[in-house]
Amino acid sequence: MMRIEDRPVGPHEPTYFIADIAASHDGELSRAIDLIHRAAEAGADAAKFQNFTAGGIVSERGFRELGQVSHQASWQKSVFEVYEDASIPHAWTPELKAACDEAGIAYFSAAYDLDAVDMLDPYVPAFKIGSGDITWHESLEYTARKGKPMLLATGASELDDVVRAVDVIRAVNVDLVLMQCNTNYTASPENLRHLSLRVLSGYAALFPDLVLGLSDHTAGHTSVLGAVALGARVIEKHFTDDTTRPGPDHAFSMDPRTWREMVDRTRDLEAALGSPIKRVEPNETDTVIVQRRGLRAARALAAGTVLRREDLVVVRPATADVIPADRLEATIGMTLRRDLEMDEGLGHYDVEPVRR
Repeated sequence: MMRIEDRPVGPHEPTYFIADIAASHDGELSRAIDLIHRAAEAGADAAKFQNFTAGGIVSERGFRELGQVSHQASWQKSVFEVYEDASIPHAWTPELKAACDEAGIAYFSAAYDLDAVDMLDPYVPAFKIGSGDITWHESLEYTARKGKPMLLATGASELDDVVRAVDVIRAVNVDLVLMQCNTNYTASPENLRHLSLRVLSGYAALFPDLVLGLSDHTAGHTSVLGAVALGARVIEKHFTDDTTRPGPDHAFSMDPRTWREMVDRTRDLEAALGSPIKRVEPNETDTVIVQRRGLRAARALAAGTVLRREDLVVVRPATADVIPADRLEATIGMTLRRDLEMDEGLGHYDVEPVRR
């Protein structure tokens, strides 16, 4: 378990929800602040942004030579221009943090260069590492040395990539959330087939001391509910107010209505998951009596009868004064100490061993 600000985060705690506003601010500070409040009202525990400069995260020439593939193929602008539009000024940071404070949620941001790590450090309670930086060990170690909890997304990665990244971080910082992720941003329903939530079970086996999470870009609630059932306790989903707006993130984001549904259904699931200890639950105590079976006389029986199987019926209810069904074999061959009427319950003190 770890703490993010005043919130414990771990296996036995309520799921922690991060609304990734990312580029959905559409270049407007006022819109970013409005989305923070909408996310808080919808049940988010944190609002997250991304701090980068276009030149510090992508090569204009590199993407011009590569062309626009995957989810970038539908972008109307070049990759470099989209990143320019999506970047937020460092000067927004104090105002975004203040808005989160006012809304009662945590302020997060993913830092995509080392200067951004330094800039964000006074403002954020934790650092998010995007999947694309899982092999940039220099940045992982630099961020880990800030001594704050880290959340590592592991999309488009092999297990060896994950193990090396975890080792780099945990060499200096043990507070880590390890997040399964699939980094296809096309919003295609087919993406669910590639989410591989069972990876979380593998992570739990390999890293039993880490908190697990899911960074997700699929529609609906299936992925989140499945992840929580498999042990995830941190969920990151993109957030907007209108999924039809133009821009790189809106189409695969959740809106306030679907976000609230997700949180509510997760809280229902958490309640249903309950304890790993198998026991009679408080709401089942009457059911133990009315559904279990006890021993009763199949007909009128006289004291002194040596009981045979045909002398007994095994029927409901199993009241405390009746011998339970699992004592049937032990009761056969015992001597009846008193007369019993037909259908009368056979009590614990109504039988004794046959005297030799």
